[in-house]
Amino acid sequence: MPRLEIAADGFRLDDRPFRIISGGLHYFRVHPEQWADRLHKARLLGLNTVETYVPWNLHAPRRGEFRADGGLDLPRFLDLAAAEGLHVLLRPGPYICAEWDGGGLPSWLLADEDIELRSRDPRYLKAVDDYLESLLATVGPYLSTRGGPVIAVQLENEYGAYGDDSDYLADLAELLRRHGVDVPLFTCDQPADLERGGLDGVLRTVNFGSRVEAGLAELRRQQPEGPLMCSEFWIGWFDRWGGTHVTRGAGDAAADLDRLLAAGGSVNLYMFHGGTNFGFTNGANDKGTYRPTATSYDYDAPLDEAGDPGPKYAAFREVIARYAPVPDEPVPAPGPKLAPMSAELTTCAGLLNQADRLGTAVHADGPVTMEQLGQSFGFVLYETTLPDAGRTVLRIDEVRDRAQVFVDGQPVGVLERENHEHALSFLVSRRGAHLAVLVENQGRVNYGRAMHDRKGLLGRVTANGLTLVDWSSRPLPLEDPSAPDYVPLDPSAPPVGPAFHRGHVDIDSPADGFIALDGWTKGQVWINGFALGRYWSRGPQATLYVPAPVLRAGRNEITVLELHGSTTRTVELRGTPDLGPLED
Repeated sequence: MPRLEIAADGFRLDDRPFRIISGGLHYFRVHPEQWADRLHKARLLGLNTVETYVPWNLHAPRRGEFRADGGLDLPRFLDLAAAEGLHVLLRPGPYICAEWDGGGLPSWLLADEDIELRSRDPRYLKAVDDYLESLLATVGPYLSTRGGPVIAVQLENEYGAYGDDSDYLADLAELLRRHGVDVPLFTCDQPADLERGGLDGVLRTVNFGSRVEAGLAELRRQQPEGPLMCSEFWIGWFDRWGGTHVTRGAGDAAADLDRLLAAGGSVNLYMFHGGTNFGFTNGANDKGTYRPTATSYDYDAPLDEAGDPGPKYAAFREVIARYAPVPDEPVPAPGPKLAPMSAELTTCAGLLNQADRLGTAVHADGPVTMEQLGQSFGFVLYETTLPDAGRTVLRIDEVRDRAQVFVDGQPVGVLERENHEHALSFLVSRRGAHLAVLVENQGRVNYGRAMHDRKGLLGRVTANGLTLVDWSSRPLPLEDPSAPDYVPLDPSAPPVGPAFHRGHVDIDSPADGFIALDGWTKGQVWINGFALGRYWSRGPQATLYVPAPVLRAGRNEITVLELHGSTTRTVELRGTPDLGPLED
């Protein structure tokens, strides 16, 4: 494969002028059986490169481990990109933001109470060193200097919005070089952060979604010569629970893309194809108020969540054709979709009364955080006893992130971090009543100083001012929805509290679809054991994407974890999504 060079007048590939026209495509947000389809459509758009982050937290779910199988088979993704003739911009972090849980940093780092992330803290740098050693042993052969498609590697990610320690960036650059990265390195930052986030001797690139001329001018001010590149040209945006579905007009985005390319810039469309925050992997923001990101990462991208071309696909293709060759092939047609059908969920299993089948409890004087339990995603069930009967005020120093409270098995209230809630008042009928607090990790903060985001119950928990002790903390990662013992659902006596509901649907020909949960409140969905993600009646999204490879011809099993209650026993599979109301 050709080698990328950074010259005073721009990029060169095999000593010829070269413009990077790239698009974001995160392999970990797309079912692996659909990678080839998405990459093919990237080439047909006119892209010559794709960009992907690397999520450290998935590849190394526990300290000392490194996975690259199944949906994390990055070498296979790179092989497929090369087969399409696409170059790759690799963004290994260690921090990636990406609206991804913890910005991709593994949760086990936070088991050290005073660790400083994204710093020269020796504990952090040692973990980064181990990660990069494992990663580069896996993907090193895919660098363009060894015949692979990876033409450049990003150093950190928007560091200027977080800190200004150039020694830290130099440490990371040295680690990358020591582990074999001999292709160009680059940093990316928003215009106001370019000075803080850069490192002398490493190419600076800029991120923006509009004000193209101003963004490029600031990049040129900070970097008087060399390529002009926008590493994240934001052509849409992400959604958060409780918000609206954010979109951007195709004409507006295409006009700014035209300005960027007319100025001689290289570009990475963020995103070309957004994909999905499957399972529990979404991140969150906290700039004074905690805001968890939704399951869909459609991003109003040229290729929608199901991989179909949207309005931006044709608009961007027309713009790109003014500046670079575009394949003389038609715009891809939408893929087949499921016909509408319903599934009745006829068996159920209570979560609280089967918690022992889902995780092993740890006993301590106080609540133990999720990270101290060695757990990344899901829930923690905290249990103790209440000393007195009567009116009780329960106070919790920090709820991370949503706590459902039960006394003797009955729900008495919910505390939400998003609403800055710390106290709950209820009546207790007897001394020694059983207190259970089910805490959901709704996604670790992925941007800014709040990303030291430990989960569970943090600090003291008091009842009428008395500190509660003798706690059981039970991790519930919910990796296997078949673990509970399911029984037939009795419509006259629906389960109290969180419960799994299971049913089946027969499908003749698997195809992409969407599952709608009208009448359900909040929870998680699996199909054939594959975790589709979270649903929440507050919206904006009202459906979850179902990739065709998850389904099989014949009988398919659907499992729903409902945290509160539903007015129905059925879910619906559809051929069209509902991502919610748009912004005014």
